[in-house]
Amino acid sequence: MGVLENKVAIITGGAASIGAAITRKLHQEGARVVIAARSKDKGHAVSDSLGDGAFFIPTDITNDDALRTLVDAAVEQFGRLDIVVNNACSYGDDGPETSRETWLSTLNTNIVSAAVLGEIARPHIKKHKGSIVNIGSVSGNFPHIGRWAYPVSKAALKHLTKAQAVDYASDKIRVNMVTLGHIWSDPFEGLTGDNRAHADEVSVPYNLTGRVADAEEVANVVAFVASDAASY
Repeated sequence: MGVLENKVAIITGGAASIGAAITRKLHQEGARVVIAARSKDKGHAVSDSLGDGAFFIPTDITNDDALRTLVDAAVEQFGRLDIVVNNACSYGDDGPETSRETWLSTLNTNIVSAAVLGEIARPHIKKHKGSIVNIGSVSGNFPHIGRWAYPVSKAALKHLTKAQAVDYASDKIRVNMVTLGHIWSDPFEGLTGDNRAHADEVSVPYNLTGRVADAEEVANVVAFVASDAASY
């Protein structure tokens, strides 16, 4: 029996890269998973590969009606909702030259959507004293040359996590952030031309392990934080 047996989880951006690894791990641990993503091909592929207990909902997380549909569909499909993982992310960023449009799009996706989805899901999660897991980044802790919008959004997500935790504590809802460093994921594959060895080499000065992490290692932490084993 997995640590998430009989629980129901929504994972935004749950069809690709780190999100897909999180989806698979939560399903492996016994959760019924609801995959929220824009790509229908990737969403159906992950859902079909997992079989029973997996459900894909095409979702634009910047649309409030779509988020309400997502939550309603999860509850209708599986009868409850225990966990929300806010993993979907926009990397839109041109540093100091970032346009207002890109600023607003990045903040809307990475911050506002996490806040709105948490509040929509709150009454359902409250019933089962569940949890919200926000996926952060070390980029929210340190400045990066040539990167403004993405790091600022992750810094804001850190504070949102604390705000949610304070306000949702009375509902016995735990809210935590899993803060990521260098992870072998779609962005890293693109930056390195799918050269894992190069990615490991670049990460040596920043990681005592001398390598980037695997998405599955992130998923293991998310599964623990979302479970009753992390009750405190």
